[in-house]
Amino acid sequence: LVSFRRTLPHRGLTTTRPGAWLKHQIPVRTFAEWTDAQPGFLELDLVAHCGPTTMGFYLYTLCAVDVATTWVDLQAVWGKGQKRVGTAIHHVRQRLPMPVRGLDSDNGSEFINHDLYAWCQREGITFTRSRPYQKNDSAHVEQKNGAIVRPLIGYDRYASKAAYAQLARVYDLARLHINFFQPVQQLVRKERRGPRVHRVYDRAQTPYQRLCATSV
Repeated sequence: LVSFRRTLPHRGLTTTRPGAWLKHQIPVRTFAEWTDAQPGFLELDLVAHCGPTTMGFYLYTLCAVDVATTWVDLQAVWGKGQKRVGTAIHHVRQRLPMPVRGLDSDNGSEFINHDLYAWCQREGITFTRSRPYQKNDSAHVEQKNGAIVRPLIGYDRYASKAAYAQLARVYDLARLHINFFQPVQQLVRKERRGPRVHRVYDRAQTPYQRLCATSV
């Protein structure tokens, strides 16, 4: 594909890529390290509403999932800038029914940046990240992206103020529906039986019921 790539315009240089020093300050958390999670430890991810191309401006959805209780919060984001994503995280924190104790994200510069890192340091919030190119490390939020955001919003491109306002309205309703009326099961353990792996799940409960059971 070399000859074809030469016909494409050169990509612009980014100024928001996190440096190696910052990445070394944020520890890695893998999918196997959530066995003792307490309410308030969130997995974060951005869902792009870009349609068939990632060129130009478009909206995002910030999806936050509490690992212990499966509580879900969704926030429309006007672009991918660090300030806007940081503001969206602040809005999510204000709405949550439990104190935020930890944030876990991927390695994108919208999360791995000095502003968010310093904010977590000031607020006493544990900040961790997944391994690069290992989506299973963020399995909880990735599952909600596919089960909630995509069925609700789809894969079309949204880039207007009207679409932004409509996303906010949809998510105001979705938060109530998901957290108070949608029971979910959580994986308790895995048992290997010969070549097969048998998964054992707990009783289906809504995130609200799980939160009440924790007395947080």
